[in-house]
Amino acid sequence: MCDDGLTVLSLFDGMSCGAIALREAGIKVKQYYASEVDIHAIAQTQHNFPHTIQLGSVTDVRVSDLPPIDLLIGGSPCQGFSFAGKQLNFNDPRSALFFEYVRILHDIKKYNPDVKFLLENVRMRTEFENVISQQLGLFPVMINSALVSAQNRVRLYWTNIRTRTEANLFDNVVYTCIPQPVDRGIYLKDILEKDVDEKYYFSQDQIQKLIEKRYESNEADDVENIESEYYSLFDFDDFEDYQVVNNIEYTDLCMAFRGRFNPVTGRNEQQPELRFDGKSNSLTTVQKDNLLISRKPKDSSSHIISGSIVSSKFGGGFRPIKSGKSACLMARARNDGNGQCVCMIVNDDEDVAIRRLTPKECCRLQTVPEWYEWTCGDTQIYRMLGNGWTVDVISHIFQYLSI
Repeated sequence: MCDDGLTVLSLFDGMSCGAIALREAGIKVKQYYASEVDIHAIAQTQHNFPHTIQLGSVTDVRVSDLPPIDLLIGGSPCQGFSFAGKQLNFNDPRSALFFEYVRILHDIKKYNPDVKFLLENVRMRTEFENVISQQLGLFPVMINSALVSAQNRVRLYWTNIRTRTEANLFDNVVYTCIPQPVDRGIYLKDILEKDVDEKYYFSQDQIQKLIEKRYESNEADDVENIESEYYSLFDFDDFEDYQVVNNIEYTDLCMAFRGRFNPVTGRNEQQPELRFDGKSNSLTTVQKDNLLISRKPKDSSSHIISGSIVSSKFGGGFRPIKSGKSACLMARARNDGNGQCVCMIVNDDEDVAIRRLTPKECCRLQTVPEWYEWTCGDTQIYRMLGNGWTVDVISHIFQYLSI
């Protein structure tokens, strides 16, 4: 903390990704106020940022009790908006907390009309995105975390840190004008640990359960993850450092086509997926020219295939991510891998293993720096990271505070 820095109020603060991003962006902070109710997240914040002042529930925050706020940040709960949820939208009490953000922003403006703000949320139906834009007075920018990390994570960012105004027939329209980050070209294979504990690998019993299941639904199982594939920034014309894995013999594993809902086009489209058919087959997928393309790490004889586990309510199974990026981290990940990012490792002897990503690897997907210390177990780490922000995206936005 410093005397000439910003006074920051972070709503739905979680593990304080906002505070991490401010530090990484070199933004001085005079005081950081946080509104959070989860005891594990609060403990994490106080361990890493002991000067943080905790305010409790967002519904209890009273701006009149605080000094003038220079920067308001937050990512209101998204369960009601997410394509992966029930899409109750503002009828979901968690997503309705967005209006607490609006209330607090309006109260802050009474004391500081020039306050800067940032709100993050998932992609959602246009009608609900427009409600948020109307309340905040500007339209968002969409940024995929894949530009700065190995994770596909498409998010909307509403902020007045940098804007542009366009005139139409009836009024002036304000847009968030944060440029896209430079693509760093990071893939899942680039962030994997070399030595991973056996506990992260699927056991033979778990694999057998996957084999016994069928994926029979045409509906999206984890649209948050499926959606990320359609926003992949991978250029299929660039095959540098790529290896072809084709006709890998593996018992009970085969490839099938099935209609998948594309949230971008709004149509069911044929997409390749892995299925377990209870008999020996070759592992083949159709990605380009009927080949499975996967990154092969340097100094390694193994091919890395990024993927995720299909939700158990739709039958389960391994689903490959064809871009080489990780799927989107989910807050509801469980130790059995359901809802969590995984990777398939295929060596030159055609041996196949599937494992969950480790907490450290998930930190790398969210670009959480090495200096951030954890005081809780794996389950809470996975949950907080899934609920959190991709730090380098937020840091990229914060860089424009000083311009």
